[in-house]
Order: sequence, then C-alpha cells, then structure tokens
Amino acid sequence: MADPQNIFQSFAQLKVLIIGDVMLDSYIWGAVERISPEAPVPIVTVRTKDFRLGGAANVALNVAALGAQPILCALIGDDEDGKKLLQRLHENNISSEGIVTSNARPTTVKTRVIASHQHVVRVDEETDKIANAEEEDRLLEKIQKQLPQCDVVIFEDYDKGVITTAIINQTVAWAKQHDIPTVVDPKKRNFLSYQGVTLFKPNLKELREGLKVDVDAGHQNQVEIAVAKLKEKLQASGVMLTLSEHGVYIDLNGERVKIPAHEREIADVSGAGDTVVSIAALCLALQLSPQDIAALANLGGGLVCQHVGVVPINKRELAAEWASIQN
Repeated sequence: MADPQNIFQSFAQLKVLIIGDVMLDSYIWGAVERISPEAPVPIVTVRTKDFRLGGAANVALNVAALGAQPILCALIGDDEDGKKLLQRLHENNISSEGIVTSNARPTTVKTRVIASHQHVVRVDEETDKIANAEEEDRLLEKIQKQLPQCDVVIFEDYDKGVITTAIINQTVAWAKQHDIPTVVDPKKRNFLSYQGVTLFKPNLKELREGLKVDVDAGHQNQVEIAVAKLKEKLQASGVMLTLSEHGVYIDLNGERVKIPAHEREIADVSGAGDTVVSIAALCLALQLSPQDIAALANLGGGLVCQHVGVVPINKRELAAEWASIQN
C-alpha cells in the first residue's frame, strides 16, 4: 500500500476539472411536537436553516477538503438561488470561473426538512431538460479553456441535463489529447454514453438499470461478470462499482480487487458517492494502484456516512484511518 503521508501531500499539487450538475442543498432543522389539525402530517417548528453546496459542487468541496484545487464547470439559473450558490462557492474559496448562468433554467435546490435527526420530507426545485445549444456551447468553451491545466476530469452526472452527449464526447477527446484521465459518477440517461473514459464509477442500482441485468451484490461472480460487460460496452480502462454494505469492487488496468466495507454507525448516506468519486479521481491522477484507489475511496465514503446531511470528507480523519488500517 502507498504511504499515506505522501498521498495526502501529493493531493495538494493537483487540479481537478469537475463537470456536471450543481445544486443547493437546503436544510430546515426543527422539532416535531404535534400533528397538524389540517391533515395527518407532523408540524415542524423551525429552529435553523442552512444552505450547502450539493451535487457537482459538493464534489468540488470534497476535492478542496482533500487539499487539491477544484475547477467547476456547470450551469446555474439567473435567480436568487444561483446567487446563493455563487456566494457559497466564494465562501469556500472555489472558483466560479467555469460557471455558466442561464435564464432558460432554474438553479437546482433540494430542501430537506429534518426533525430530531430524522428526514421528514424533501422538496426539489429543478429541471432535467437537456442543455440547449447556447448553454452547451458556452460550457464547452469553459471546458476547453480550463481542461489543459488540470490533472484529472470528473463528470458528476445527476441527470439534470447539464451533461450532454456532445459535452461527453468532446471533453473525453480533449482529455485524451492532453493525456488526462477521466472519471465518471453516472446516472441513467447518459449511462452508456461515456465511451472511452478512464474510470467509470456506478453504484449497484445504476449498474442494474444501465445494463438491464439482475446482479446480487453478495455473489462475487455475478458482480465480476457484470462489471466486465460494462467495461467492454464503454471501452473504458476501468470500472469501480460501489456495493454499499458489501464494499467496493474495482476492475482497472488488468487488476480486479474487492474491498469489504468497514463496520460503522450510518447516520446518512447523502453525498457519499460524491466523496468516493473525489477520492478515486485524485488517486487515479497520482497513478496509485487499483487496490489503493478502491480502498481509500471506500474508506472515505464510509466516513461521511457517519454524519447527518451532505458533508465533505475530513482530510485529517481520513488520513488517520488510512494510516491505522495499514499498521
């Protein structure tokens, strides 16, 4: 296994281009003390409110928390929520140079109402329509300008329409010209469009839906066959499949490794995939072994699940646990 101190010091030298769907994660924290007389629903007395960066912007937060420099390319609406998102980027020292503002779509907002550490309801304000020709051209212009200075590219796809086939194909082609690896956190609509990427990172549900196959996470042979099939369909260098409580399986550069999950008290799985893809991309940029890529990403994904709400990884906590499991 790689030396943890060298890994985390090396993260600071990396720049990461993140392309995808950004959103605001809005939280309303309160208490439930009675049921509404108007309908059989709880009344939440609001205590606090908070806005956090979500989606591809949470990937940028994770990359920054690990010490690397994120460069975010995404669409937001010309609205108050878009201004809040830009404000949060500024507060977290994340550049908004790659952000395109559009008057043809709203900024995505996911509002979670939480009482006594339990989710009561989630309200989504969004569109999933495909980016129009003007939005696509403006995004490609940003990507072309930012990509050559980066060490790895992450496609963070939440099926909100920002990532199009043209953006995928052109970005992958540019990345190959500059010998820059590409990593994908996919969703259903573009699942098989990511041809020729370096590392494709679905979860089990996405794999089942994307390949239209029934795979049991507890049967390793089924997992290996499905991943090999996906890798062939995408002509990808590698696939890393996250399996929740069954851990992670990676097939990359001729190596096939299964990493078991660590036993933890799970508070909230929101944002765990963002952490996993962030760590995997940085490790790939450093040309770490498939074993180390999967092990470190698996460790980080488990750590953030111990916190309520979407939170980025704690670098010091991750480094300490990584060091401990190697001793």
